[in-house]
Amino acid sequence: MTSSIQRTIVVTGGSRGIGRAVCIALAAPGSAVYFNFSATGTTGHTTSEAIRAAGGVPRGIRADVGSESDVSDFFKTVLDETGRIDVLVNNAAIARDALLLRMKTADWEDVIRVNLTGTFICTKTAAKTMLKQRRGRIINITSIAGVAGNPGQANYAAAKAGIIGFTKTVARELASRNITVNAVAPGFIATDMTAGISEKAVSDILNQIPLARAGTPEDVAGAVAFLASPQADYITGQVIHVNGGMYL
Repeated sequence: MTSSIQRTIVVTGGSRGIGRAVCIALAAPGSAVYFNFSATGTTGHTTSEAIRAAGGVPRGIRADVGSESDVSDFFKTVLDETGRIDVLVNNAAIARDALLLRMKTADWEDVIRVNLTGTFICTKTAAKTMLKQRRGRIINITSIAGVAGNPGQANYAAAKAGIIGFTKTVARELASRNITVNAVAPGFIATDMTAGISEKAVSDILNQIPLARAGTPEDVAGAVAFLASPQADYITGQVIHVNGGMYL
């Protein structure tokens, strides 16, 4: 695969929702798009087909981003097959919602491990290669919950807020090697994660959005694609909010 690939992209949690849309948006002839999927989730056949249709070379791998050994194996495969990492999108996330007094410690720890520690492990691993290349793009998916809070999501909001601080710090650390690190903060996006919300709750949320609609995964993917492009070469340490005006 190495000889035909000019750009290697890694997207965590790429088998569905925002991750799938990001994989498709970044796929192009001459690019290899690697994505992971969890042990309990879909295997990503639909994502692979869409990447291939866009001209990219897909590679879905089962891996837990919260496991250092899984991440190490995942990135070893990427480097063995392409020899490079040009773009990393840290998108993998889970939710274990409950009000604070009802939240189980295990649910707190699971969300922090996948959403925040997973971003740390993947970034640290990819950065080693990007530093040698003296170039790279890292884009972290945070959330409106990380800046505005959200009742019932103390664990999720804490992890997503942590990603913002992490993004700004790592942007400062890696800038001298021409590696940019930015974040995208989606608002209310129509995905599997939000599909279980009641009709009344959805109506209440939409009333808070000036653009009066839910966002789509493609709305978020467009911002990611911009940050991964040459047009964003002078942007680092920033958070782009994709929320229809819900948080200003």
